[in-house]
Amino acid sequence: MLKRFIAYYKPHKKMFILDMVASLFISVIGMLYPILTNLMLEDFVPNKNIRMLIICGVGLLLLYLLRMYLRYFVQYWGHMVGVGMQAQMRTDMFNHLQKLPYAYFDNNETGKIMSRMTNDLMEISELAHHGPENLLISGIMIIGSFTYLCTISIPLTLIIFACVPLLVVVTMIYRKKMNDAFTETRKSMAVINASLESSISGIRVTKAFTNTKEEQAKFEDGNRQFIDARRDSYNAMAKFHSGSSFVTDVFNVVILVAGGIFLYMGKINFADYSTFIISVNLFINPVTTLIGFMEQYQNGVTGFKRFLEIIDEVPEEDAPGARPIENVRGDITFENVEFSYNEEKEVLDGVSLDIRAGQKVALVGPSGGGKTTICHLIPAFYKLTSGSIRVDGVDIHDITMESLRSHIGIVQQDVFLFNGTIRENILYGRPDATQAEIEEAAARANIHDYIMTLPNGYDTEIGERGVRLSGGQKQRLSIARVFLKNPSILILDEATSALDNTTEILIQQALDALCKGRTTLVVAHRLSTIKNADEIVVIANGKIAERGSHEQLMENEDGMYQKLYRLQFREQETTAEDVAFLSDEV
Repeated sequence: MLKRFIAYYKPHKKMFILDMVASLFISVIGMLYPILTNLMLEDFVPNKNIRMLIICGVGLLLLYLLRMYLRYFVQYWGHMVGVGMQAQMRTDMFNHLQKLPYAYFDNNETGKIMSRMTNDLMEISELAHHGPENLLISGIMIIGSFTYLCTISIPLTLIIFACVPLLVVVTMIYRKKMNDAFTETRKSMAVINASLESSISGIRVTKAFTNTKEEQAKFEDGNRQFIDARRDSYNAMAKFHSGSSFVTDVFNVVILVAGGIFLYMGKINFADYSTFIISVNLFINPVTTLIGFMEQYQNGVTGFKRFLEIIDEVPEEDAPGARPIENVRGDITFENVEFSYNEEKEVLDGVSLDIRAGQKVALVGPSGGGKTTICHLIPAFYKLTSGSIRVDGVDIHDITMESLRSHIGIVQQDVFLFNGTIRENILYGRPDATQAEIEEAAARANIHDYIMTLPNGYDTEIGERGVRLSGGQKQRLSIARVFLKNPSILILDEATSALDNTTEILIQQALDALCKGRTTLVVAHRLSTIKNADEIVVIANGKIAERGSHEQLMENEDGMYQKLYRLQFREQETTAEDVAFLSDEV
């Protein structure tokens, strides 16, 4: 882990070295004060050498001015090194997240991921800057002060140094407890962020259902977890600091008593005793700094471990030998496909399906039957348990994922729009498109005329997730970006099920235009929208229950499709047997 952490210093090596050099000079200048104090007490004052006294005072003042500048340099540029490392880690984490499979995001909340990218990386940044600096300055000060104290009195110095093992013991006892406590604090902070992200995203639902109290209760539950975790971490930290502070207090008691005895016995003179009392702080202060550094170290190391947990997640990778696919016609073949999200329940069981290029195939059936899963498997969002899916006769396993997905367009019920302008969201279909192509795509999606009525036209900001647009307008924007992408394969996952009838008609016109000349797979809730499909496939319990055209399926009086159709359009009184049949399937 240390090697991976140090690797982030490489791009900032020059500035880091300068920072360390500046820290070295700060330490050396700090050592001069007791040395000059001893000279004044032993030489300049007894010999009344006022000239040297003033020269030393002025020289010391100039050195302190230099130290002020060096401290500014260390504080500013040292922190910038940390910020640069933090930014690189954030970039690495973001880029890695983009490569992770769907399954990772199914199992990890957005707020928890964001917590690792913000709070954890901030702690790492502080450690990256202050860690080497504190270790270098404190190390030099401890060695330098110990050496200088030995020049005054070796026995007295050894007595002081004998207290150090006690400090080490106290540090080791509480180090693990602090590490465990700060890890729990990180986890509880992630829970709060996840709850906050979920509550803010769903604020409109909360207000609509007047469930503010329930959301507050969920947030407070996370808050209590955070308080408990913080209590444990501060308890461990308090024991650590109080114990270590006691040891440093012992230093002062020992030097006061032992130094007084040595002075009484004539082992040292008054000037040496005074210098020793002043100089011993040069030894104690860096020791105290290192003690304080332990807290920062635990925070930073804990944050870096959590950072590595994401970085070490296995990303999506193309299979060895996978190649791009070009000039896609759109033939899709499912051959005995089996799939499960986990080992507990199989979602698809032996699904075999042939879709010819340019054909429109509709998937219908009870919720949870596996319709959307089939759509997710075509772009290789998940890996098959067994079986194969082929596009134009080529196993998708042998096609690079980027190439495969570039030929597939998806329109979903839950439209996701990015915070930005209308133009930016349409351009997501093809970032290099011209303005004319954008407008053409919008026109084909029946949204261009509306856009032109807006004061800023295509530069209109749509807000987070398109909050300033209606459901139909958001859906048409998503259709426009698929028009711009111009894929060979189109997946419509209940694209109109959340819309009113009038809006649905308008959207359906755009979708019909979008489907022309493309292989289209439609997941439909409203059966009226797929009556003209080339083939309708009924999916239930992960298997193909029925398949055929609308007319063929309606001829089967005992078939599931006819019962679904009859229930939806109320063509006849629903019987108890119908309801029981569908309930069993669901």
